[in-house]
Amino acid sequence: MTNLGKKALRKQLQTKRIPWTGALAATIIMMLPGIFGGSPVLAQKVERNSLSYGELLQKTEQGEVRKVELDETEQIAKVYLADQRPDAPPIPVRLLEQNTELINKLKEKNVEFGQVSSTNSRAAVGLLINLMWILPLVALMLLFLRRSTNASNQAMNFGKSRARFQMEAKTGVKFDDVAGIEEAKEELQEVVTFLKQPEKFTAVGARIPKGVLLVGPPGTGKTLLAKAIAGEASVPFFSISGSEFVEMFVGVGASRVRDLFKKAKDNAPCIIFIDEIDAVGRQRGAGIGGGNDEREQTLNQLLTEMDGFEGNTGIIIIAATNRPDVLDSALLRPGRFDRQVTVDAPDIKGRLEILEVHSRNKKLDPSVSLDAIARRTPGFTGADLANLLNEAAILTARRRKDAITILEIDDAVDRVVAGMEGAALIDSKNKRLIAYHEVGHALVGTLIKDHDPVQKVTLIPRGQALGLTWFTPNEEQGLISRSQILGRIIAALGGRAAEEIVFGKAEVTTGAGNDLQQVTNMARQMVTRFGMSDLGPLSLESQQGEVFLGRDWGNKSEYSEEIASRIDSQVRGIISSCYIKAKEILQQNRIILERLVDLLAEQETIDGDLFRKIVEENTQVQVKGQRLAVPH
Repeated sequence: MTNLGKKALRKQLQTKRIPWTGALAATIIMMLPGIFGGSPVLAQKVERNSLSYGELLQKTEQGEVRKVELDETEQIAKVYLADQRPDAPPIPVRLLEQNTELINKLKEKNVEFGQVSSTNSRAAVGLLINLMWILPLVALMLLFLRRSTNASNQAMNFGKSRARFQMEAKTGVKFDDVAGIEEAKEELQEVVTFLKQPEKFTAVGARIPKGVLLVGPPGTGKTLLAKAIAGEASVPFFSISGSEFVEMFVGVGASRVRDLFKKAKDNAPCIIFIDEIDAVGRQRGAGIGGGNDEREQTLNQLLTEMDGFEGNTGIIIIAATNRPDVLDSALLRPGRFDRQVTVDAPDIKGRLEILEVHSRNKKLDPSVSLDAIARRTPGFTGADLANLLNEAAILTARRRKDAITILEIDDAVDRVVAGMEGAALIDSKNKRLIAYHEVGHALVGTLIKDHDPVQKVTLIPRGQALGLTWFTPNEEQGLISRSQILGRIIAALGGRAAEEIVFGKAEVTTGAGNDLQQVTNMARQMVTRFGMSDLGPLSLESQQGEVFLGRDWGNKSEYSEEIASRIDSQVRGIISSCYIKAKEILQQNRIILERLVDLLAEQETIDGDLFRKIVEENTQVQVKGQRLAVPH
């Protein structure tokens, strides 16, 4: 389109808009009188309903005024004419500053008038406006006052006990819900019987024990036992954690101990349960420079309350800890803690009972054997077994199955022991190297007489490990022989030995880092703790260091530099001989090593039974199916 065409079109649009614009302006002009002035009728009405001051004087003189209300504050007079209807509104008239003439005329004509002031209403409005600002300030002051009162109350309550009190503890746990620790249950059932039937024991001169200390690793069921006691005893029950005694303020811990025992004496016979008592019962004077800190004052008060000058008849104290080695000796003596009940990791029978308890609300497939699970989980605590079944149930729900099968159980065991499963490795040099490493572990462990049988070999990463080899003992054993420790060292070195045999010394990897750490630790313990070296039956290092100085930093040298040199030499000799043995086993069975690596690289996981079967078919070494060992 040309410029001339555009201009013509623009002119046409402008001409079209003009009539519309004019009509709109006309409409607005016509509306203005209605908006601002109203109609002529209304205008006349407004004029008729208004008077000037002079007109008011004139009408008063003529007797046309019936009543006048004067508001000198606002300078307005409200006039009621004689000819007005009774319901008609008054006519406002603007007054002067001095209205003497009007007042005299009103008196002269006997017109009813009075003074009406709006001062009160204005004052009320002003007061209301002021209150709108004052009320929030008053509310804020009340809030601060309340908080300060609460703070003062809290300050006064610092010394009060934080123990949870129940007249009859409703924990929902009975002795039937506790399994796998029958010896500990029997000891604590006696405490419940003491409380329920004291005459049974007092008749033969027995006295009720003052305290029971539950000792054991984490997750073995110490707190669960205390809950069972509370649920069975039907007596007042106080429960508190050891860390709740100590605060940042001096004297608070001791005050809380006094308050706790005062409440307990008022409700005797009763039970006080202190969980994690090692937080307040640690050895006194073990810190750098001794010390007279708040924790020690709390412990001193606890010792006095448990067995001091004043008795506490009818109060049984139950405490739990997984660190009995750090407790003060005064706390452990008879009269304070008369009994120490060890709650250890369960044996195979105990694990089976625990699995039966935790599987009550789980839907298990009929093919799942709880006995087999108990055999596969040596060293598991009650908490570990509960977590195992829960992980299996989660995996079952994730895979949309109706019941837990043995596959979910196996995966749950691997998850609990080794960690979360990672992505499978792709075919590469690293995958083959890891396969040689893991088969080296499994093959050496299988061909050694005194080693645990292999459970599984896998290349699927779990946790920080790129590949894993599981060895599971068939039987429980509390003692480990020298040949078994050497067998474990040789098997642990099998991975590094396989890497060196196949790829050479220049191609060994960092994959054996954790293996070497375990090997060094086992060899050193053989020399310094168990007397299984040429140095003779000597214990040269203690198992535990100083309590508060750090286990390693606080260790003192208990032997000379010459003995230290001989220890290092013995440790190096044990590891070197075991490494040579591992290389010999793998070199003698190189063919089966290659076959197992090919199979593992293809399937990524080899079951223990299949692994042992292949080894037995391809070697002349007799492999025993049952071996005596304990977990690492």
